[in-house]
Amino acid sequence: MDWILDYIWAFLVGGAFCVIAQILLDKTSLSPARILVGYVVAGVILGAVGLYAPLVEFAGAGATTPLTGFGFLIAKGIRAAVDENGLLGALTGGLTAAAAGTAAALCFGYLAALFSRGKPK
Repeated sequence: MDWILDYIWAFLVGGAFCVIAQILLDKTSLSPARILVGYVVAGVILGAVGLYAPLVEFAGAGATTPLTGFGFLIAKGIRAAVDENGLLGALTGGLTAAAAGTAAALCFGYLAALFSRGKPK
């Protein structure tokens, strides 16, 4: 029965990220692109100060799926690469950590484009 609670917490935490973004969209003049970049930067900063890892442990996919999780993943990869390769790791660590997810998104996006019809705006 613990797995049900895990799903509930993941839904609530991921939903809270979505609610915050929707409030920012509705109540401020921030563009969606600025909010997305803000989420990635927030994930990097929260990961750097050690606050995001406990949230990932607690909420699982509810914390790793949003863009804050992407920022956390990049920062974590850079930290590991710097520990292993020195200063060069600061340039390569983010790419290595996010390569699998980025490659999957590109491949699935390409496949979706092959089977659908795009309409110009």
